[in-house]
Amino acid sequence: MQGTSSTRFPKARTWVAAGLALVAGVLIAMPLAHHFGARAQQQVAATAGPVNATPVPTAPPAGAATPAARALPDFADLVDQVGPAVVNIRTTAKTGPQAGSAEMDEQMQEFFRRFFGVPMPRQNPQRPNPRGNTPEEEVQRGVGSGFIVSADGYVMTNAHVVDGADQVYVRLTDKREFKARIIGADKRTDVALVKIEASGLPLVRFGDINRLRVGEWVIAIGSPFNLDNTVTAGIVSAKARDTGDMVPFIQTDVAINPGNSGGPLINMRGEVVGINSQIYSRSGGYMGISFAIPADEAQRVADQLRANGRVIRGRIGVQIGEVSKEVADQLGLAQANGALVRSVEQGGPAEKAGVEAGDIVTKFDGRAIERWNELPRFVGNTKPGTKSTLQVLRQGKYRDLSVTVAELESDAKTAQEKEAPPAPRGAQANSALLGLSVTDLTDAQKRELKLKGGVRVVGVEGPAERAGLAEDDLVLSVNNTSVADTKQFEAALAKLDKSRPVTLLVRRGEWVQYVVVRPNGR
Repeated sequence: MQGTSSTRFPKARTWVAAGLALVAGVLIAMPLAHHFGARAQQQVAATAGPVNATPVPTAPPAGAATPAARALPDFADLVDQVGPAVVNIRTTAKTGPQAGSAEMDEQMQEFFRRFFGVPMPRQNPQRPNPRGNTPEEEVQRGVGSGFIVSADGYVMTNAHVVDGADQVYVRLTDKREFKARIIGADKRTDVALVKIEASGLPLVRFGDINRLRVGEWVIAIGSPFNLDNTVTAGIVSAKARDTGDMVPFIQTDVAINPGNSGGPLINMRGEVVGINSQIYSRSGGYMGISFAIPADEAQRVADQLRANGRVIRGRIGVQIGEVSKEVADQLGLAQANGALVRSVEQGGPAEKAGVEAGDIVTKFDGRAIERWNELPRFVGNTKPGTKSTLQVLRQGKYRDLSVTVAELESDAKTAQEKEAPPAPRGAQANSALLGLSVTDLTDAQKRELKLKGGVRVVGVEGPAERAGLAEDDLVLSVNNTSVADTKQFEAALAKLDKSRPVTLLVRRGEWVQYVVVRPNGR
């Protein structure tokens, strides 16, 4: 018995120990399970909203669609749908063989001698033409992309793709290649339209640019580095991006490289929303920022190119600039909106309408000017001969002016700056507060400058110098009060609050600009 019991007792102790370990494991696991369960519920609540009393199912009910926002996009159907309408465009130029070859050979010989210590291998001389004339040779200029916009062969691309080309070739996805005729090109918007002789072609559909949202998926199809029908994808990074051109660009992070120019930017509905046109790059290649011309602007231009072979735009004869936040605050504007009129063309539509340098244009035909470069776009899209209404802010008051839009000539030149003619100084006024000395304008100066009044700067220091004022600048107003001469200038200065910045309307050459002077650096 003792031997038997002694052999069973260790086993009993083993079972007891195992039981205690199991109980301890359960006790430890319960708070951990509670902790991680709570964390999981918090994560679900963070992504799916408030947690209801009813438990949230871990999987959608049978037959329920997975939310589109959580699914990665599949572009295959879009490529199948739009791809056949995207084309490769190559351009050529005619040049005489060995043009400039003598000079080039001499330079290359020197290069090889200096860096390799050996002469450059001689090229086989070209055989002379038996007729005695020099034949022209067709050489490739560049490669780009485009897309078909009509079944009878109209193709849209960038103006810079076909600029300077003697011949344009369009290659379709089925490898057919056609010679194309340039219908027209508009360098201001970088849109061109070419035509190939074909029918029954696949074509794209245009989308509504107003429905395009920042963060939306888009794809580009084109020929980067002459690799036909290359597809890249990304999102819309920004809309109405200003780059100094007449186009409010769409900014994306879609990979765009040389050869993509002129290709379509396509939304998830298979619609063209833009033409890929530019990239921001310090290397010449893609760096994550690319720009596309909005489809509505491109269509507007293409329609005019098709109808007239050129784009007809309106003009009113003003040079404009940006309204800075500092100037807007000084003039009492709620926001830095509008376009500052820096000069008015003599005899132009704006001058006839009563527009003056220093006016801030806030509306054109009822449309608010949120960014200063919207004004030339609004005016440019207006048919010449149209009577439009300008709302301007002048000396704290809004005025409505009627202007007749004229036609913008393709070779229109902007006025060049002129220096104010020297003249003897008349009465002089000094402002130690602003660091400014001014003198009266003579009657001859007023007539030549076409001014009713103002004073000429003859000395600057301190605050005025820090603000950028210079001798021969013309001060036309002080804090929205016009100054005809030095007496009015001094009277305006006497009313100044010496603790606040002063806003001067200054003319330099043909340009007018608001300048904020901060007395004593305030």
